[in-house]
Amino acid sequence: MSQHGPWFIKESNDVYIDPFVNVRVDQVIRPDGKDGQHVVVCMKPGVCVLAMDDENNVHLTREFHYGVGRYSLEAVSGGIDPGEGADTTAKRELAEELGLIAENWEAIGSVDPFTTIVVSPTKTYIARGLTKTVSNPEGTELIETVVMPLSEAVERVNAGEITHAPTCVLILQAMMKNGSTPTG
Repeated sequence: MSQHGPWFIKESNDVYIDPFVNVRVDQVIRPDGKDGQHVVVCMKPGVCVLAMDDENNVHLTREFHYGVGRYSLEAVSGGIDPGEGADTTAKRELAEELGLIAENWEAIGSVDPFTTIVVSPTKTYIARGLTKTVSNPEGTELIETVVMPLSEAVERVNAGEITHAPTCVLILQAMMKNGSTPTG
């Protein structure tokens, strides 16, 4: 038995594994002392990159996402491949998805989009000094590039039109770094 915060794990079993997701079921003793079960979904760690040009416009992707069943406006995102560092992944994804190369990279930190059942650590970046290259999206990606002023992106976050958690965090962090304040 191992301690996990105020929980005790009696047994862990992987019930599903693929290159992107690992689903584990833990038999536990809950913080209240009762027996229980907890499911943990571990996703491949990833990156999220907010590309900003010299005019303070953000370059986002608009893409249909199967899981949520709708189109979503997002910063560039992708999974870190085995043996690849987060910085390398961020540069690769920016070129693949938006056809952009950035001269200046700022590692912002890490975001945990979920904290209860899903483990999905996401390293965040702001990329500046953009130049165009050839995009090369994966076969599952039909990506439209959307460019808008940072102020409009902030408004869309506040209006609930941009909902991808790491993108929301990056847009709001970019606003704060630029010395702006949120709009009402």
